[in-house]
Order: sequence, then structure tokens, then C-alpha cells
Amino acid sequence: MAKLGDAGRELSYQLSYSGRRYVSPHCTTLVGMSFQTPLTIRAALAGIESHKYVLPAIQREFVWTPQQMIALLDSLMRGYPVGSFLFWTVDEDRSQDYRFYDFVLNYHQKDRPHCPVHEITQPRDLTAVLDGQQRLTSLNIAFRGSMAVKEKHKRRNDPKAYLERTMHLNLSRPAVENDEGSRFDFRLFTAAERKKQTDVYYPLPDVLKLGKKAFVEIHKFVAENGLSDNEFAFETLAELYSLVDDKPTISYFLEGEQDLDRVLNIFIRVNSGATKLSYSDLLMSIAAAQWSDQDARQMVHGLVDELNAIGDGYSFGKDFVLKAGLMLSDIASVGFKVENFNQANMDTLRRDWEKIEVTLLLTVELASDFGLLDAAITADSALLPVAYFLHNHPEPEKFRTATTYREQRESIRFFLVRSLLKKGVWGSGLDVTLTALRAVLRNNAGKAFPMADLEQAMEKRGHSLTFGDSEIDELLETTYGHKQIVPLLSLLFPHVDLRHKMHVDHVYPKSLLTRSRLKKAGLDSAVAERLSEERNLLPNLQLLDGVANQEKSSKAPAVWLAEHIPVEAKRDQYRDLHLIEALPAAPHEFNAFYKRRREQMRQRLIQLLRIS
Repeated sequence: MAKLGDAGRELSYQLSYSGRRYVSPHCTTLVGMSFQTPLTIRAALAGIESHKYVLPAIQREFVWTPQQMIALLDSLMRGYPVGSFLFWTVDEDRSQDYRFYDFVLNYHQKDRPHCPVHEITQPRDLTAVLDGQQRLTSLNIAFRGSMAVKEKHKRRNDPKAYLERTMHLNLSRPAVENDEGSRFDFRLFTAAERKKQTDVYYPLPDVLKLGKKAFVEIHKFVAENGLSDNEFAFETLAELYSLVDDKPTISYFLEGEQDLDRVLNIFIRVNSGATKLSYSDLLMSIAAAQWSDQDARQMVHGLVDELNAIGDGYSFGKDFVLKAGLMLSDIASVGFKVENFNQANMDTLRRDWEKIEVTLLLTVELASDFGLLDAAITADSALLPVAYFLHNHPEPEKFRTATTYREQRESIRFFLVRSLLKKGVWGSGLDVTLTALRAVLRNNAGKAFPMADLEQAMEKRGHSLTFGDSEIDELLETTYGHKQIVPLLSLLFPHVDLRHKMHVDHVYPKSLLTRSRLKKAGLDSAVAERLSEERNLLPNLQLLDGVANQEKSSKAPAVWLAEHIPVEAKRDQYRDLHLIEALPAAPHEFNAFYKRRREQMRQRLIQLLRIS
């Protein structure tokens, strides 16, 4: 692969070549490219199918939603402009110098979210898409493939949450009035869903099967589906066919230069204005273009997938992995700046990559051991100082389980939980903070986790981990189901081993504290209302083993504890550990229990969070 110069130099560089101007959909103006005869959608899709059109490694993944795809199709059907495209011709003798990808065809959000690698077995001319990937991929999926995105309210790991659907167009009637202003009713359906529709929906892939007798087939389809008297049906299907086969809607400019440095600068200038394209997308693209022996994008996405499969599942992204790479490789700044992604730094990142993968997997496994589920990690940057510590640890493979490192694991857990509970710690000035924390860790290389020094460095930059009285009171109001409830309970009760499946349990069962039960117990409406709210707050919650929680069910806590722990001495020990000295036997006793345990928790939090 041809080497790049400093990818960050002169991003304001004006490309002052002669030729026609290229105006991208993002209002970036470039010169030096020739305008080509526009393509029909059929011709563009045929080029994708034959692998004539490919994606360079500097392109991002497909990120459009079904709604964006539908908006594109509606615009095309109405004759609206959808922007120009920018292609790059790669000569036969240079085609094997670079890495390319094919377009997504059957998109599956969980199993097939990434562009497949395009294998070049022998030199040949290629056309790489620099601008227009999302639009062309959307057309490829709509007319040739399928799309499976996670259903709302279903778990990410549930295979039934992802149903493969193909794009259809309603021939019976226009779209109902909608916020998007769409005229045509495009829908993604499974075969079963389509059969349930009362309106007639035409599968978009079928339009590619229409040949020379297209209009005869259109008349036949309309008649067979009872739409002979529906003028909208015939006109819509005829317009769809005309859009695909007759109208040259893909207007594009062609860049013929073979210099990758120039192409990269063009790509950045064209894409950096796109609202959906983050700067990290561009930077990973630069890394992908600079790693000569490995597929950087595939390695980054592969690691992201592995991290997200740990424990109950996470949702880390490439930003986390890229920033971790900058930090762990000791690259001067951890900021997402193009100058950080020069050839020398990318060589360093490539050299350290295998170790970085091991470190990040260990870091996330450790977070999972601490009970820090996906929702609890409100700022994944909190894991980076931990990752740097583990990256330079003499025995990282033993750190997670060895008794020798138990105290250090507790220090890390304590540091992580507090930094995630404290609002704003990982917000403004993040790159400066991370660079400072890395310096502290580097100065303490080979020693125990330097929690106190890290806190001091954070406090100097306005990110103190000390909690005030109002913050303590706010923590005590944390409700059942809140994303921080498990970390908060683990902070209060560090003896609980979160490597086991633990449930958040109501000490006094919530089913015994309903408004109706409280009123039957003789409490007035105002008190009943307050207690029914307090039942779901932190002072009535504990971490309990899953099996024990099922056994406990709706039993009164005193009854359950006597059954669960028959030995009185052990029962007393359990009460001390969980701050449940006097368990309520009846609903009217709950108020006193709640107030007592709330104050005990408050004092413990004050001690833990260093409040004087």
C-alpha cells in the first residue's frame, strides 16, 4: 500500500486544479474532477453487483436508518434532487495497493452490520465511491437486499429481535399525512407481515425483474391485485419502473488521480461536513488506509464486537477503541486530531495492537465482574485509566482472579464506581484529563493502582470525586431500576460478589406496600402514598443472589430471613452486613425501618465518599 504523508497537514489546503467544480451534498466545493454522464439506478446497482463499484478503506460503515432510506426513495419518486456522487477511478496497476470493501446487501444490525471485504485476486480497474455510500447502499438494500434492525423493547441478544424485511411500495393509496411530508408509502415487511396488509404492497426487488415488456407486466400485476380501476396504482408502479430503468438520477463526478494523499484530503473535505459522520470515523479511515499488513477497520470492529459480547452485553463503539489505542500506545495526545493519526503513530498503534486487544478485553471483563452493566457505564472513558494500568501491569493475566491483587481490584472498583456516580467527571476537558491521568499512571508504573494520585490529578482539573451533602441525598433517592443502582449498592455493600448473578431485591416486598394494603393497615392516604413511593428507593433495596431472591418472593423479610438463615449468630451477621438490624414484620413498621436504614446508608456513604 502506498504510504501517506502527514494526513493532518493543511486540512485547509485548497485543491486548485483545473476542471469542473464538484459540489457535494454537504456543500463542500472541490475542483479537478470531471462530470460524467449520469447513471440510472439499474446501472448503478449492476455496477455494485458486479463489484465494479467498491468502497475504499477510508469509508465508514453503513449507518442510515430505515426512515432515511424511505425518505431517499420518496425523494427519488418525486423527482427531487438527492445530491451528486463522487467516484474515484483506481487503475489496474494500483488496485491491489489498497484495501476495498463491497456494499452491504442484506443488512443485519447484530450479525451483519459491517461492509464485507472485497477480495482482489488479480489486478483490474475499479471505481471507488468517495461520497454517496449511504445513498447507494440504501438503494442496494431496497432493490436487491433486506434489512434487519432490532425491534423496540426486545433484548439485543434475542435472535427474534431481528427480523429480515424487504422494501415495499404501497400501490393502493398515497402515504397518509405525515411529519416527513412523504407522498409515497414505502414500508419494510417480512413475507408474513406483507400478507396481513389490506393494501397492495409491491416488493421493490421485483422491479428489477421487469424486462422489455415491463408495462405489460405492470398492467398484469395491477389487474391481478384488484387495482384495475385505481389510477394511482398503475401510475405509481410505472413511475417506479421508469425511475429504475429510464431516468439517469445518479449524477456523479470522477476523480482520476492515483495519489492517495490527494484522495484522502478530498475525502476529508467532502465528508467532514456530514452530520452523521463523526471525526472518529474519518480517523479510523485514515488508520485503515495506513496499515499495510492488516485490515484496521476489520480489527477495530472485530474488537468492538468482542467487547460487546462480554457478560450481559455492552454497547462500546469504535470511538472507545480508538481513544484507548491512542492512550495505551502512549501517543502524545489522546485527542481525536488528524495529526495524531500520522504514519509514525499508526505504526506504533499497529505494533501494539495485539496487546491493546488483550488489555481492553481484560478491562471490560473486570468491569463486568464489578457488576458495572452496560447502562451503568455512563462514560466509557472512565475505563481508560484502568486499561492503561492493566496494559503496563507485570501480570495482567493474573490480575482478574489472583488473591494477591484483591486489594488493588477493590481500589479500581472503588475508583470506577465513584467516578461514574459523580456527574460531569468525564465531561469537559476529557482529553486533557486523560493525558494527565496517563502521566500519573506512567510515573507509578510497577506499583499498586495509584487511586489517591489519580484523584488528586482529577481534582486539579476541576473533576473532584468528593461528594457534597446534596449529592449524597440525591444518591439516597435513587430508584429501583435506575442504571446506577447496582454500582451504588455494590459501593455500600462491597462484600457482595457480583461475579455471581445478583438481583436487586426489595428488602420489604413491594407487593406488601401497595396503597391498598397500606390503607387496609390503617394508614391514611398521604402516608400510604409516601410509603408506596419509598418502597422503590435505595433504603429499601439490597443485592441478593438470584436463587435466594426467588425463594424470598413476597414473604415478609423477618420470616424469610429466619427460614433462609436458621442460625441466629449468622442471621445477626447478615443484618449487620446489609444494614437491616430491625426488619419490619408488618406494613405499619416500614416507615421506622426506612428512616433508620436511610440514615445508616447516609453515614456509610459519607464515610466512603469522604464527606467531612
